[in-house]
Amino acid sequence: MQKLPYVVVTNKHFNEVYDLYYTAFDTFRKVREVKNLDDNDRLCATIRTMLNAHLTVIPKLAMGILECNGLKDAAELDKFMNTILRSRISRRVIAEQHLALTETFHAPWFSPGAKLSESDFIGEVFLRCVAKDVVSRCGDAVTSIARRAYGPDIALPEIKIVGHLEANFPYILSHLEYIIGELLRNSVQAVVEKHQKSKNKSAQPPPIEVTICESNQHVIIRISDQGGGIPRESMPYLWSFSKGPASKEILANLGQVPKMAATMQELQIDDINPESNKKIETLHQKYGHQSVQSLSAEEKEREDRAKYSSLASLSSRPPNLRLGMGLPLSRVYAEYWAGSLALHSLEGYGVDAFLQISKLGNKNEQLTTRATMDAV
Repeated sequence: MQKLPYVVVTNKHFNEVYDLYYTAFDTFRKVREVKNLDDNDRLCATIRTMLNAHLTVIPKLAMGILECNGLKDAAELDKFMNTILRSRISRRVIAEQHLALTETFHAPWFSPGAKLSESDFIGEVFLRCVAKDVVSRCGDAVTSIARRAYGPDIALPEIKIVGHLEANFPYILSHLEYIIGELLRNSVQAVVEKHQKSKNKSAQPPPIEVTICESNQHVIIRISDQGGGIPRESMPYLWSFSKGPASKEILANLGQVPKMAATMQELQIDDINPESNKKIETLHQKYGHQSVQSLSAEEKEREDRAKYSSLASLSSRPPNLRLGMGLPLSRVYAEYWAGSLALHSLEGYGVDAFLQISKLGNKNEQLTTRATMDAV
């Protein structure tokens, strides 16, 4: 960040992000060496505070990029944004993993050396992400979001899932749900809005087809819709954080989102309520092969953590608010874990989105180099 031109780095949003990271560095350098569990608990308290404080980083960076259009080449700003987001993911994954492992250690069900079941987490890593289940959960969430945005009587497209329905792999669940949630939300919005303009509004809108394909090294998820495709004038800005003609509108929308965890859960803020009984539904979804009554204390503890940890949202976002960063941020997530995200648009017909997921442990993740991170 210090290598950016002076006129860019003095932007108030970039300046606030710089201050956040400087404060975090200054705070952590004063943390004494961890020698016992009490020291670790104090470290965890500091980590939680920093994670919550840094929920403002993504919207501030995005607003800074948009406000600095014209002051620096858009490609250079996108390169900076991608680098700092990868660095942010690295730090948050390490922090979240440490918190999760600490909570596991303190849990009453924890037994050192015990064999993990296939449905278990290791920290934040879900050992058996079943692609079909993840797509189904994201589809249900996106459907709920669409009904809040367009009204309860709106005709929504069916989400069909075909292919290798048993495909599974280890992954960080919140990252995968964010990517698939954004892709499905884009498809549902496009299909609904095209259908509303059609002459036969009473007919059922065309379905969204999700195809899952598994190989030894990868799982590929294709999401196909008939939402009319992406306008040609929008294509140059599709993967860019600098949105060209739409910058002013996106900037105004970002002003309504002071915090952003970049998880699918933040789109469901009404459902994340400690007083609600949504936990039972989530347990059925995640552990459908068991009854809720048969869940062990271990599984219930892990479900609580997945739902209320900082990976679950501490922020809110209106369901119909478009921020223009879902696709580029999703690609950063995908590429960070040695995957890829690509779109093929047929203007006037629809879009095919291809998400390639590398099975973790089979390939080196695309980690940012130390020198590049220091340059940020």
